[in-house]
Amino acid sequence: MRDELAGFTIGVTADRRRDELAALLERRGARVVLAPALRIVPLADDTDLRDATRACLDRPPDVLMANTGIGMRGWLEAAEGWGLAEPLKGVLSRAYVVARGPKARGAIRAAGLHDQWSPASESCEEVVEHLCRRGVAGQVIAMQLHGDRQPECTEALEAAGATVIEVPVYRWAPPTDPAPLHRLIDLVAGRLVDAVTFTSAPAAEALLRAAGDRTEAVLAALRGDVLVSCVGAVTAEPLVRRGVPVSAPARARLGALVRTIVDELPRRTVTVKAAGHLLTLRGHAAVIDGELRPLAPAPMAVLRALAARPGRVLSRTELLRTLPRGADEHAVEMAVARLRVGLRAPRVVQTVVKRGYRLRVE
Repeated sequence: MRDELAGFTIGVTADRRRDELAALLERRGARVVLAPALRIVPLADDTDLRDATRACLDRPPDVLMANTGIGMRGWLEAAEGWGLAEPLKGVLSRAYVVARGPKARGAIRAAGLHDQWSPASESCEEVVEHLCRRGVAGQVIAMQLHGDRQPECTEALEAAGATVIEVPVYRWAPPTDPAPLHRLIDLVAGRLVDAVTFTSAPAAEALLRAAGDRTEAVLAALRGDVLVSCVGAVTAEPLVRRGVPVSAPARARLGALVRTIVDELPRRTVTVKAAGHLLTLRGHAAVIDGELRPLAPAPMAVLRALAARPGRVLSRTELLRTLPRGADEHAVEMAVARLRVGLRAPRVVQTVVKRGYRLRVE
């Protein structure tokens, strides 16, 4: 099939570039669930940002830590509104500029400034280690924050003798409408999505925080059936810390993230031969002899249970456990009937009289 992700459902937790990421996934056939975990709130009128800008003008920094592209652009745009853009660029042009990643580097260069160094890991910790090895005693460091404060980085630089000016350009806030996020949490806990993507560490933290008393169920799903794909190692850190296996591209780009998912998800599928057909299970569909057959959740759950033990007879009681709470044995019969219709291959699922159902394997 040309649509590598056809039949898979993928959750997208990004806010700012969610449409771009969704389009890349949908172009490859995926069903996308949009559920921003956080939103970015600019602080162009914030007193703290203005005060930090004036502090940089009063005490020109020896070092600039540019953490994000959106943050650097937002800072310079705010300074433009206050009539301080040119003086700010003037003092920053004389600083040793560290760009934490490619987006920050792009914003620096677009402003006519020049970056001198970037960390391979794109982590603040590596930036701090580099600066401390270089020597920061007696220096002033302007640290453009990316959302929240980074006290561990600030404290390490101050312990090495630097004066740190924290520059808060934006903050993270809960989504305006939390309903999509809670729906995604339900889908993850119920293992009704195949993958979840994260493009920032705060978003990963926010999803787990929003899960509340379902956190352990969500983590159990993320450690097993649901693929977690992060744009980079920094984004993955809160999940790795909780024992969640994460896939991430070598370069922190949305295109590379999607390619990682394209490589990884199909490897997790189950393929069996039944009644002369080759059957591959995807998230919300089965591929039978190369043809995609979308299935509703109940028939898909029954097929997944049968394919896990091909050839073995499963009783109605056993299959009932795979269906939503409140279902009865009649619901099992209906799910099997819908499965046969959906597959368009009625002989794949065999009825064993007075015992149950099985996949007709050869």
